[in-house]
Amino acid sequence: MEQSDARGIAERIIENIQRVIVGKGREVETAVIALLSQGHILIEDVPGVGKTMLGKSLARSIDCVFKRIQLTPDMLPSDITGVSVFNQQTREFEFRPGPILGQIVLADEINRATPKTQSALLEAMGERQVTVDGITHRIARPFMLMATENPIEYEGIFPLPEAQLDRFMVRIQLGYPSLDDEISIIDRQRVQHPIDSLGAVASSDEVNEAQEAVKTVFVHDQVRRYIVSLVHATRTHGDAALGASPRASLALFRACQALALLRGRDYVIPDDVKELATTVMGHRVIVTPSARMKRVERSHIVEEVISQVAVPGGRATGWVATGRG
Repeated sequence: MEQSDARGIAERIIENIQRVIVGKGREVETAVIALLSQGHILIEDVPGVGKTMLGKSLARSIDCVFKRIQLTPDMLPSDITGVSVFNQQTREFEFRPGPILGQIVLADEINRATPKTQSALLEAMGERQVTVDGITHRIARPFMLMATENPIEYEGIFPLPEAQLDRFMVRIQLGYPSLDDEISIIDRQRVQHPIDSLGAVASSDEVNEAQEAVKTVFVHDQVRRYIVSLVHATRTHGDAALGASPRASLALFRACQALALLRGRDYVIPDDVKELATTVMGHRVIVTPSARMKRVERSHIVEEVISQVAVPGGRATGWVATGRG
């Protein structure tokens, strides 16, 4: 697939989602960037702002198997991965797949599940497979986990461990809509919810081909070094107890390729990196206790790193004009 065709597919998906999600163009674009980059999404915000609707809208926009997991404290790992059941007629065990073996999986309120149940998602997120009773089951492509969580509740929840946070490519925060957007939301739902009439605008095969097209976007050596320098700088920041991992470098690299494709370029520029750095790295940085007392946020550390790390010059290398160094 040509990059222009992949861009057209991405634009159709974005336009379709915006029929449901009003006034959140940047957040919708970020979700599609994660889809094109084969990443997972953590949607963190207060109740009622459209976290679940964003997940549903994306799933309905592409012709893929959609599964939803409503996580609760009493849920078991087998409720997610599936279980082997003995068939009395065939005298053999049969595997009954769990919802994680879908393609677009919405894990609603992920932080309400216990750590043991949360860990059932790790293999699927990292390796696109699930192992049950020693047998590995591959997950069909494209595969994306979209998890939602409410950050203001502190009782009856289990915060995600660093190992799981690191497996999410991006974290999205929707925020409240503007006054005009909220009026528009009311008008659109007077008769029925727009999600009810939302159809697919791309097939799973088209999404797979678009994901491969993203990998062909050119990234100059100096831009690659800039990406890694930003990630390294989070590890030496005074307010960071734990910086971003090498997985963050790979995630930022791939996300920048997808963003460049959406912008109509076949090459990545430093501005792409700066635009996505906080979205990709913000949830991976752990703040020291002393900095937390001073109300230093994770995003503040990434923003400081962006302002301090030298940006490579484009004129000398020529990628701004031609996309090639």
